[in-house]
Amino acid sequence: MLLSTILFPMIAGTAVSALDMDRGRRRKLYAVVLALADLLGVLALVRGGPLHLLPLAGGLELYFALDRIGRWFLAIVLLVYTAACVYAFEYMNMEEREPWFFGFWFASFGAVMAACMAGNLVTLYLCFELATLSSMPMVLHEGTREAIAAALKYLFYSIGGALLGLFAVMVVCVYGGEAANAFAPGGFLDAAVLRERGALLEWAVFCGVVGFGAKSGMYPLHGWLPAAHPIAPAPASALLSGVIAKLGILAVIRLVYFSAGPAVLAGTTAQKVWIALALLTIFMGSMMAFREKVMKKRLAYSSISQISYIMLGLALLNEEGLTGGLLHFAAHAVSKGALFLCAGVFIYKLGKREAGELRGAGVRMPVTMWCFLIASLSLVGIPPLGGFVSKWHLALGALGSGLGVWGVLAPIVLLVSAFLTAGYLLPVAVDAFFPGRDFPEEERAEPSALMTVPLCVLCGAAACVGLFGAWLAGALDVPALF
Repeated sequence: MLLSTILFPMIAGTAVSALDMDRGRRRKLYAVVLALADLLGVLALVRGGPLHLLPLAGGLELYFALDRIGRWFLAIVLLVYTAACVYAFEYMNMEEREPWFFGFWFASFGAVMAACMAGNLVTLYLCFELATLSSMPMVLHEGTREAIAAALKYLFYSIGGALLGLFAVMVVCVYGGEAANAFAPGGFLDAAVLRERGALLEWAVFCGVVGFGAKSGMYPLHGWLPAAHPIAPAPASALLSGVIAKLGILAVIRLVYFSAGPAVLAGTTAQKVWIALALLTIFMGSMMAFREKVMKKRLAYSSISQISYIMLGLALLNEEGLTGGLLHFAAHAVSKGALFLCAGVFIYKLGKREAGELRGAGVRMPVTMWCFLIASLSLVGIPPLGGFVSKWHLALGALGSGLGVWGVLAPIVLLVSAFLTAGYLLPVAVDAFFPGRDFPEEERAEPSALMTVPLCVLCGAAACVGLFGAWLAGALDVPALF
């Protein structure tokens, strides 16, 4: 089941893209492939069992298995990828080389699902790299000099960070022995190894955090996001920010909480440096977004800040922090996915790329702007939307962490970031809905249901994360990791 879920979209999507046929027939086949891929994904969520696929060198193996964390990530991946694909059926009318885009879209779909299903560090690392290679051509899509530069920047940052991650994977697997063949809640390193090799493991794991954090835009390896997001098509930007960048988060969770164990970093200098980097990234990303005028680039800087909320939660190494991080993964994935798709609508229907050009857009496309407003409120952290619940857990985790000044500084930075987020998102909605009496009356420009329905679904998901946050937190069984 797991192997079919991974391979089907990669093979079928690429095959359809290679066929010589008109756009309408090809899109119908894409829709069939998407529906079947989603069906397989749901079946994997419900019935997927472990798969020992291939033995590797050093006693390791290629192994896939789904636990609660894997299912949580996979469910969000299925939702965001499906919404972006349906949206792209309309959006790609303005783009050339549609088969190129959808071919790599389906290839990355399979690779990202494979990462969610990885059962050990080696398998996760291979899937992590495959997701990078299969998603990079979507950034390259336009083929311009800027697109090539952005794609190469994305590739070099991701691979460079992954090399740091590989060092951590090698060290942890060597000292884990045969136990490294499967993730274990709380880690598989025994106490004797931690006593003897504590310093090496501490800094090896920290290198892995920084390396895998490059995919998630954590300082100092954040530079690829503001370069790649504005140049990629809007559906690709939604995927890059919503789920692909979160592979770095998944890798850090698997490294710290399911392999090395939280005890490796708890109370160490490495933990405090990790918290400092996360807080710096949160503040810096919010400030850059506040100053940016181009909408997609503003959202890219926002992603740098918001994804580091999750990093902060992981770095606290306690139950509340991890719960907040996991909930914010979902809240940010659907909210930021909706915002990037809204930005695509502004380009597709209005030809507007800057935030200051959207005055009156709420009159011309009310459904799109209401979705923009709801997703923005979720990122700000307004109840009862998902962003509020996740940030509440993050603040509680920081205050209860016992980390002294760091535990107090974290909620302050979160609050400042929330005000900045409101400052760079909410005025856009206000100007869009209340353009003033002198605004000339223009005809409606609402896009088709292919674009508006995915927006509404993602905003509904953001509300569900907030309304059912307590139930979701209980289903994730975070205490088992400590």
